[in-house]
Amino acid sequence: MNELSFENYDTGDFYDEVFSPEGSPRPGCYPLIQRINELPDGELRRRQVAAESALLRLGITFNVYGQDEGTERIFPFDTIPRIVSACDWEILERGLKQRVQALNLFIDDVYNDRKIIRDGIVPEEIVLSCRSYRDACIGLKPPLGVWCHITGTDLVRDSDGQFYVLEDNLRCPSGVSYVLESRAVMKRTFPVAFESCRVRPVVDYPSRLMEMLYSLLPGQMDSPTAAILTPGVFNSAYFEHSFLAKQMGIDVVEGRDLVIMDGRLMMRTTQGFDRVDVLYRRIDDDFLDPRVFRPDSMLGVPGLMDAYRSGRVAIANAPGTGVADDKVIYAYVPKIIRYYLDEDIIIPNVPTYVCWDRKDRDYVLENLASLVIKPAAESGGYGMLIGPNSTKKERKEFAGRITENPRNYIAQPTLSLSRVPVLTPDGIEGRHVDLRPFILYGEEIYVLPGGLTRVALRKGSLVVNSSQGGGYKDTWVLSEESGT
Repeated sequence: MNELSFENYDTGDFYDEVFSPEGSPRPGCYPLIQRINELPDGELRRRQVAAESALLRLGITFNVYGQDEGTERIFPFDTIPRIVSACDWEILERGLKQRVQALNLFIDDVYNDRKIIRDGIVPEEIVLSCRSYRDACIGLKPPLGVWCHITGTDLVRDSDGQFYVLEDNLRCPSGVSYVLESRAVMKRTFPVAFESCRVRPVVDYPSRLMEMLYSLLPGQMDSPTAAILTPGVFNSAYFEHSFLAKQMGIDVVEGRDLVIMDGRLMMRTTQGFDRVDVLYRRIDDDFLDPRVFRPDSMLGVPGLMDAYRSGRVAIANAPGTGVADDKVIYAYVPKIIRYYLDEDIIIPNVPTYVCWDRKDRDYVLENLASLVIKPAAESGGYGMLIGPNSTKKERKEFAGRITENPRNYIAQPTLSLSRVPVLTPDGIEGRHVDLRPFILYGEEIYVLPGGLTRVALRKGSLVVNSSQGGGYKDTWVLSEESGT
């Protein structure tokens, strides 16, 4: 018998996404379970090695920041896919479209009429103190009225099986290249199970991204040109920048390749200058235009914001979208959805305490040992305190940080994140996961079926970020026709 079967798999005390507490397979999971159980002894590990080798040949790496600055690593991959039922996905898709639509209206409002502030729904000082709020974006009117063209929304699942939004990423969300590349590998790794599960495709994402980018152009243009603006080869997501550019048949450029001429964005080529009509930027606002934002930026293009304001170039995502990335603004999203759409939130937020509020702050300071503390503007799992795993010294340090700068911190209960099976040296074991679906917003809103499942490969860990030792796996969203 195959020693790496599900025969001895332990679901533990967590919500397992493959098996119910009674041990029966969840809807849609049986074909995969059956296929893995039928594999000859050692075959699953051979397929894991083959998948890793294929991804390594593709050059799927990321650069590490922090203590290991400049280190390039392979993004660890687990070959057992995560399965999302058609029923669950239908709810998630509606909820993500609702959220992105409301956040887009919020961004447009705070840079223009500010009705939500005047009506007392979101405090003005909270908005204006956001680290990513940009005065230079006041009065902007982006094409189609859309600011957040590409969004990556992080979801988690709690012990009751309910999905929650953990955070929003509306500036330069990354990870979709891993989704596309791992899918191509997985179709070869488990062809029979993939066919049996009737998995919804993801291969058309680059064409949909291209269609969305060109939808931002004013009217009909002859031979429009798009490009991806990257900080350069040392950026953690450079692989993705070059991958998407290749998939879409467009150029990946750095700021030094671009210049404003006669009010238009131009790209240097070996044959001279070519016009750029749409810029998919993968650098933060601060570095876009040294005349408007950071004067010391060597990554952007002087005069870019003037060209953008005049409508001579479109930028995705629009400058200023980071105001909705702020984790304090996140706490107000249920109210934001109610205010703009007159609807209840479909995918709830994780319950959140805003340390800016005195009552919430007092509760947080008294319960640091049981809460997760997050800085408002950080990402990648940095600057957090996971209360149950913290020391008294760490909690005292965070109490000081919160007291000194309460605006910069939120707190949330420690969730019992759902688990999925992972191949480990000791066999098939459960590990905690989150999910980052990708949403495109142009003339309409499109949600890529599935997204990036990040997995905490360290036993017992709740941190899934690649920079913190996490890995990833393919996410199979089942079609309506899939059986049990």
